[in-house]
Amino acid sequence: MGTRFATMHPIEHLRYVARSSGGDPRVLVAETSDALRGLRSDPAGLVVACRRIVQRHPLCGPLWWFCSSVLTSTEPMVTARLLAEQMDGDLTSGHLAAELPDDATICLLGWPDSVGEAVVRRGDVRVLAVDVDGVGSSFVRQLERYDVQVDLVDPCDLSSAVLASDLVLIEAWSAGDCRVVSERLSMSAAATAYCSEIPVWAIAGLGRCLPTAIVDVIVGRVGSTGGSQARGGSLGVPPTADVVPTGLIHQLVGPSGRTAMPESLAAECQVAPELLRVSPM
Repeated sequence: MGTRFATMHPIEHLRYVARSSGGDPRVLVAETSDALRGLRSDPAGLVVACRRIVQRHPLCGPLWWFCSSVLTSTEPMVTARLLAEQMDGDLTSGHLAAELPDDATICLLGWPDSVGEAVVRRGDVRVLAVDVDGVGSSFVRQLERYDVQVDLVDPCDLSSAVLASDLVLIEAWSAGDCRVVSERLSMSAAATAYCSEIPVWAIAGLGRCLPTAIVDVIVGRVGSTGGSQARGGSLGVPPTADVVPTGLIHQLVGPSGRTAMPESLAAECQVAPELLRVSPM
C-alpha cells in the first residue's frame, strides 16, 4: 500500500482520499492513515484534514471511527497506524462465513463488501442480490467468478426476493444506539422479512458502531430517522441510504462473532467534537 503515493505531499494525498468515491472502507482507512502520518508536525492541519475526510465520506462509519480515535488520542500517529492494522485484520467476514446456515438462500442489497467475502468463503449458499443504484450487476459478476450461485434481482421484486430467502443480510455502513445506516431499500427488506418471520442479520464490521453524537450527524445527512431518502444534504455528497431500527434486526455479526441484536449498540470510539463542525471544502 502506498507506493504510488511515496513522493506525494501529505495534503495532496489527503485530497486524493477525500475526492475518491465508494471503495472498500479498509482501503480508505489505510490511505487516510498513510496521509495523516505525514502531518505529524501540524496538529491543526490534522484536525482540519480529519474533518474534511468525514465530510466527503459522511456515511463511512470506519472513517468516523478512525478519525475520532486519532483526534482523541494522546499519540495520534501511533493510533493511526494501529487502527489501520486492526481494520486490515477485521474478522467479521470470517465469522459471518462460519455462521451462515448450510445451503441457505440469502437476500442482500447493493454491493456489501463483508457479506461478499463471506459468501465466497462458504461457496454453498445461494444469493439473491438486489440491484440498488446499478451496482448489483458488477457484484453478481464478481461472485460468479468464484462459482457462487447468484441471481440479480430488480428492486421492484424486492419483496419476492425477501420471501424466497432463508435469511436477509443488512451490511451496516455505520450504526449506533438503535439505528443501522445501510444501503437504500434496507428498511423495506428488513420490514418485509420481520413481518414474514424471516431472520434479519446486521453485519457491522470493525469501526461501524459509533457514539450517538456522530450517528446523529450521519442520520441528519441521510435526511431521515428511518426509511429511504433523497440524495444530497447540505454538503451535496451523501449517497442514498436507509436508517433501519434495530428492532427489526434479530442478530448482529461483528468482529467478535454473532450475538443477539442488543437494544443499544455500544460505541467503539469516543467523540471528537472537532469532527462535528463543518469545514470549508
